[in-house]
Amino acid sequence: MQVFDIFLLEAVVNGILLGGILALLALGLNLVFGVIDVVWICYAELIMLGMYAVYYGHNVFGWPLWLALVFGVAVVAVLGALLHQFVIRPVLAAEPINQLLVTGGVLFFLQAVATLAFGIEFKNIGIRLPQLSVGEMYLSVARLIAFLVALAGMIGMYLFLTRSYLGTAIRAISQDRAIMPLMGVNPNRIFLITSALGGGLAGLAACLLVLQYDIHPAIGLTFGPITFMVCVMGGLGNMIGGFIAAFIFAQFISVGGFFLHIEWGYVIAFVFFIGMMFWRPQGILGSK
Repeated sequence: MQVFDIFLLEAVVNGILLGGILALLALGLNLVFGVIDVVWICYAELIMLGMYAVYYGHNVFGWPLWLALVFGVAVVAVLGALLHQFVIRPVLAAEPINQLLVTGGVLFFLQAVATLAFGIEFKNIGIRLPQLSVGEMYLSVARLIAFLVALAGMIGMYLFLTRSYLGTAIRAISQDRAIMPLMGVNPNRIFLITSALGGGLAGLAACLLVLQYDIHPAIGLTFGPITFMVCVMGGLGNMIGGFIAAFIFAQFISVGGFFLHIEWGYVIAFVFFIGMMFWRPQGILGSK
């Protein structure tokens, strides 16, 4: 019975660490939607490109790992700004379905470009962080780092949005777009900065995922649907709600996988998500 309890505790702790990854993935997407009110369906593909940027920086160009990681964040931040400037900005006044279709088109475009540019072979940076042994439990150091980074990202984003002038302008324009130009705030500039921040957070997630997963053009399909469901379950655009939803979702996956099978853990999490959408379609902390 004691061994059973240890393994169950290990599943719970690993669920918490997995929640850190999901929370970090959802953070940038929620920031962009909360301010610009546009869902980046292609968000996970930006993460994929960030992983490739880290791989080429470290394995092809021979840069130190820390420099390759910084390069990955910077590349995706620039891509986020370019995505807004040339794709999102022209359709800001369009219907939401048109915005979704446009970003969905970018998703397939980026996948095709990555396939042509990088090939379909799986790539790996050749670094695997060890397992941390705590008694009879084995925990992923990479997931532990992701959890701490996600927590730091949430705190840092909260402080930025509440303590800085630019953060205050971002919060204000997310609440009332019409009146802010009358107060001297340029919405286009704020949207561009927000998109770069969202891209930077996607790049940060890429830096952590590249330590755990092989890189290939379709890897965005692994993270994209789950990230979107976490954001919706927490309340699309609500960063705190997304943070909470990530850990709830992760516990269903991890503990459900412990009692049954990891695939059943995902099935249980998806069923819970569907039930939540019937009970509270606006999400945990979302407004109607």
